[in-house]
Amino acid sequence: MKFNRRWQLMAYLEAALIALGFGVLVYFLLNSLLSGLLAFVVGLLVVALIKQPWKLNLNRTSLYIDAHVKEASFSTGLLLLPENTLSNLAKLQRCRVSNELKKRLGTITPPNKIRQAALVMFALIAVGFAVHKLELFSKVDSILGNTSTPEEIQFVATDTVTRQTIIPKIIEQAITVYYPTYTRQGTKTSIDPNVKAVTNSRIQWVLQFDHLVSQVSMERMGETIPLTKVENTYQIEVSLIESGFYNFTFTNEDGTVFTSDLFALEAIPDNHPEVEIFGLPQYSYFDASDAKKVELQSTISDDFGISDAYIIATVSKGSGESVKFREEKLKFHEQITKGQKKIKVTRSLDLNILKMEVGDELYFYIEAFDEKEPKHNVTRSETYFAVIKDTVTELFVVEGTLGVDQMPDYFRSQRQLIIDTEKLIKDKPTIPTKEFKFRSNELGFDQKALRLKYGQFMGDESEMEEVPSEIITEASGEEENHEDGEEDLLKGYSHDHDGDNEHNLVPAQKSEEAEDPLHDYLHNHDNPEESTLFEESLKTKLRKALSIMWDAELYLRLYEPEKSLPFQYDALKLIQEIKNSARIYVHRIGFDPPPIKEESRLTGSIKDVGNFRKNKSMEVVQPFKAMEDAVARLETLISGNSIFKEKDKVLFTAAGIELARLAIENPGEYLQLLQGLKGIENNTQRTISNYKFVQKGVLSALPQTKQLPGSKMGYADEINSLFLKQLETYD
Repeated sequence: MKFNRRWQLMAYLEAALIALGFGVLVYFLLNSLLSGLLAFVVGLLVVALIKQPWKLNLNRTSLYIDAHVKEASFSTGLLLLPENTLSNLAKLQRCRVSNELKKRLGTITPPNKIRQAALVMFALIAVGFAVHKLELFSKVDSILGNTSTPEEIQFVATDTVTRQTIIPKIIEQAITVYYPTYTRQGTKTSIDPNVKAVTNSRIQWVLQFDHLVSQVSMERMGETIPLTKVENTYQIEVSLIESGFYNFTFTNEDGTVFTSDLFALEAIPDNHPEVEIFGLPQYSYFDASDAKKVELQSTISDDFGISDAYIIATVSKGSGESVKFREEKLKFHEQITKGQKKIKVTRSLDLNILKMEVGDELYFYIEAFDEKEPKHNVTRSETYFAVIKDTVTELFVVEGTLGVDQMPDYFRSQRQLIIDTEKLIKDKPTIPTKEFKFRSNELGFDQKALRLKYGQFMGDESEMEEVPSEIITEASGEEENHEDGEEDLLKGYSHDHDGDNEHNLVPAQKSEEAEDPLHDYLHNHDNPEESTLFEESLKTKLRKALSIMWDAELYLRLYEPEKSLPFQYDALKLIQEIKNSARIYVHRIGFDPPPIKEESRLTGSIKDVGNFRKNKSMEVVQPFKAMEDAVARLETLISGNSIFKEKDKVLFTAAGIELARLAIENPGEYLQLLQGLKGIENNTQRTISNYKFVQKGVLSALPQTKQLPGSKMGYADEINSLFLKQLETYD
C-alpha cells in the first residue's frame, strides 16, 4: 500500500510539473496572471485525465513487483488474499515474500517520468520567456480581447455636411516618442494616439490624409498649435511636460471643419532615488576608550540610473553659545558608476580621523542624485547621530549672576568616588583591616552626601538638617544625661556622620539664627512644588540614579567596595545621560511697548479713543463654476425645454477645460467623459443619451464643497443623511 501511494503521488507530480510549465507559457504570452492560473488548472486536469493516477490499484502494483523484484517469486498476490483461505504451504510462502519485500521495497522507486516532466516544464518556460522578450506574439492580447487595439484617429464634421462633401481620412499615422537621453530607452514608434511616456520626452505626430486639407492644428488643454506641412504629411513635435488631453482639427476644400476625439497624454514622473540604510541605530554613543567607528551600509536604487551619492557629515564641537560646526562631504568606499539602477555602498566613519574629541557630536546623512535633466532628483536619508560621551565635565556650577558660591567646601563627585573606590580595592591587601573599614565607611558617607545633594533637585527633604548643640529640658534647662546618668565620653573623639557639621568645618551656630538674606533669591529645591528643573523623563532617570546610589552606599557601609563599584558606574552613566540629554537654545527677545503721553496717563479720558473697524469685500472664488453651470444647462436640454444655442458652446468648452485640469493626474479615468463633452461642443453627439452621460459624469467629478455655516430650513437626521449618501453612491 505504501508503494502504491508513492506511485500515485509521483504520477500527480508529473501532471503538476507539465501544467506549471504550460501556465507560465500562457502567462508570458498573454501577460496576464489570471490567464496563467487558469491555464495551469486546465493543464493539470488534462494531464491527470491522460495519466489517470487513481487507477493505480494494489493489483497493478502487485503485478509490477512480481515482474521487477526477483525475490517476490511471483507470489505477491498472496499478500492480497485473506490468511484463513490459504494453505499451510501458501502461508509459508506468504511469510517469506513479506519479509523479503520489507527489505527491498524501500529501495525500489516506482515507475515515473519525473525527469521528462521537469524537462518539458523548463522547455515551456524558456519558450514563453523568449517569446515575451522578443515580442513575437505582441498581437495575441488584442486577438483574445485582453487589451484594446490601438485607436485610429477619425474625424467628424462639426457642422452638417452635404452628400457631395468629401470627408478626408487618415491613411497613415505615426506617433514617435523620443525619450530623454538619460533614460536609455531610445525611441519608440506607435500608432496608438493615447500616449504614455516619461516626463520631458519629445513626441512627434506625422499625419497623412487621402485628400487635400488645410489648417490642420492640435488642441491641447485650451491651447491651439498648428501642424507643419512637410511634403504630403503634417507634422508636429511637442515636449511632454504634464499629463493632459489633445485632439486634432482641420478644414477640407469646402471649408467644413472636422475634429477628432480626445486622446490622453500621460506623463510618467521620474521617481526620486531610494536610499535604505540598515544595521545602524539612530543614535550611537561611544566612551573615550572605545573603538570609535561607525559602519555604514546602504542600498541606493533609482528607476533610470544613479548619478552620484555621498555622505554629508557635520561635526559639532563645544556647547551653548560657543558651539561650532564643521561640515564635510565623504565618498563611499565603492566607486559609483553613472547609470547603475541599484548599488550597495559602504563606508566606515572613524571619529578619530574626523578629529572628534570627548563631548563632540557627529550628524550624518546620505544624499543621492539621479540623472534627470536638466535638474537632478535628490533624495536625502534620515539623519544619524554619533556622540562621544563626556564624563569629565563638572556637573554643578556656580550661579554667576548672583556672585554667591552655594557649593559646599567639601563635596565629592561620583567620578571621584569611583576613583577612590578603585584605589581602596587596589590597596586592600597592603593596608590594615581597621584602616580599610574606616576608608570604606568614609566613602559610604561621601556617597550619602552626593545622594542627598541630588535629592534636593528632586524636592526631597534633606536628611542633614542642623542638630542643636544643646538640648534643654523644660523644667530645669540642664543638659540631658544618658539613662545611666553618665556623660558621653566619646563625644569629643568620634565623627558625627549624621549631622551637617561632622567634619567641624564651621563653628557651631546658635539655635536662634537670623533669617537668611538670600532666601528670596534662591531656588528652594527642598519644596517639591518648586522642583521644576527637569522634565518628567529626566526626573525618572534621576530617581533611578538615587536608587542606585542607595545600593552603592550600602555595600560601602558593609565594607564590600567590590560590590559597590558596579552600582557607582551605573549611577555615573545615568548622571551623564541626564546632563547631555538635550541642548536648548533660546532666542532672547524683548517687548518694546508703544510710547505713552505722560500728560494723558491716569486721566481716564477716552475722547480720542475709537473702536477699530475694517471692512473688506472679497470675491468668492468658484474654481469649477463652468462645470456647475454645464450641469444646470444639461438639465434643461434633457427636459426638452430649450435647444442648443451658440453661447452653450463656449460654456461646454470652459467646462471641458476645467474637467481636464481636474483629471490631469489620471487622464484615462475621464477620457470618455471628456470625449462626450467634446462631442456636445462640436455638434457630433448632441443626443439625450450623451447629455445624461455627461451630466452624471460631471456631477461625479465635481469635488465636494465645504459646508458653510448658516441657517437651514427643514429637518434632517443622521439616518436620512446616510440614506441620501448611499443613493448618491449607487446612482
